[in-house]
This record gives sequence, structure tokens and C-alpha cells, in this order.
Amino acid sequence: MKPRQLAYLDALGIDAYESRAAVRSRPASGPAPPTSPQAAAQDGGSAGASGLDTLDWAALRARVAACTACELHRTRTQTVFGVGSEQAEWLVIGEAPGAEEDRQGEPFVGRAGQLLNSMLRAIGLERGEVYIANILKCRPPGNRDPKPEEALCCTPYLARQIALLRPKIILAVGRIAAQTLLATAVPLARLRGQVHRYGAFATPLVVTYHPAYLLRSPGEKRKAWADLKLARSVLAGRA
Repeated sequence: MKPRQLAYLDALGIDAYESRAAVRSRPASGPAPPTSPQAAAQDGGSAGASGLDTLDWAALRARVAACTACELHRTRTQTVFGVGSEQAEWLVIGEAPGAEEDRQGEPFVGRAGQLLNSMLRAIGLERGEVYIANILKCRPPGNRDPKPEEALCCTPYLARQIALLRPKIILAVGRIAAQTLLATAVPLARLRGQVHRYGAFATPLVVTYHPAYLLRSPGEKRKAWADLKLARSVLAGRA
């Protein structure tokens, strides 16, 4: 396993190769293992993001806008909180804002956003009928992958959004979103085609490709369509 993958697993609180003997020998007074983004999303708590469980949408948006929990606040133009209906049954979760999202303050704009809109329309949904958010609320410089510690800082905000929204289905688009939400390093291709359960309410979660990837690899759009149909069937009680 690559060092980056090991670092990611470590930040998620997953012991990739640690033996049981090593776990038993760990001093009781030692530091607590890091909280995974999935665990943080389930309980809504993490260092630097406490007290979120009482916030409504407006207060949560203000809290995110003022966040300085990680270094990304130094390079952002603005935070990208999320957009859509606060009564939506569908929650679409991506990776992180890009340059255009950072400028406009809204997730999934530009060509990738247009393709996402088309994907939603293909299953009978308009953009305003769903809620769209990202794992990160700030743009990573150069559109690099989010660092594990950045995801840990941001996930409690997403957790509160999920708690307020109580979606009936979550669509995780892209590898980073899927692996972070499911606390796994399993490749996206192996996460597709099945229904995962997420959080305290066991919300159905379906994984698909990121629209930006589909723009580069249009041959995969057929698979993305299958994912969308699976999610629609889950919501309709047919899967």
C-alpha cells in the first residue's frame, strides 16, 4: 500500500497493518486514536467543531463561513456551504470546491455542474429539488485531493447538514467522497453497484463517478447511468 494511502487510513483511524498484540500493548494513558470522518459524521463532533448539534441552517452556514479549523481558510475566496432544497430527499456529496466554485460560493458549477444537472434530469430531478454539498467547504489549492486532516475538520459540518436534512438517499460522487463517507480505501469501482448504509439512521448510500471524471472518460457514462437508476430504485423501494 502506498504511503499516501497509509497516511489516509491513519487519519481515518483505520489500522492497516497493526497487529492485535500491538493494540493490546498500547498504553492506556496514550493518545486516543483519530476520529474517522464517518464517525464524526455520525456523532457530529470533532476537534474545533463542537456544539454543532444545536445549530439551524442559518447558524451552521455562518459557522462554516467563519471557520479557521485548517489551513485552507488562508487561501479560499469564500466557503462553499452547499445548495438546494432543505427538504430534499436526495443528498449529493462531492469532493471539494474547484476554482469556479470558490469564486461563486456554490458547489458543482461549470462544466461538471452542468453534467451533474443533466444526470439529475435523466432521473426526473431538477437541481433545486436535491441538496448538493462537498466533503470540504474550502477549495484545496490547485484543486489537489483533500488531505485527511482537512476532511476531519470539515466532516462535522457535513454531519450537521445531514442531520438537518435527513435525506432518504445519499449519492456519493467520486472516489474521495465515497472513500471518506464510507471510511475505506476500497477503489471506487468496487464500491459501485451496491447499496451502502451510512450514519446513525442507516441512510442508503450509492456511489458513482464524479462528473469531472465523466467529462474526461465519457465511455463510463453508461455505468454512471446504472448507478443513478440504482439510487432511484432504492428510493422507490425497488432495490
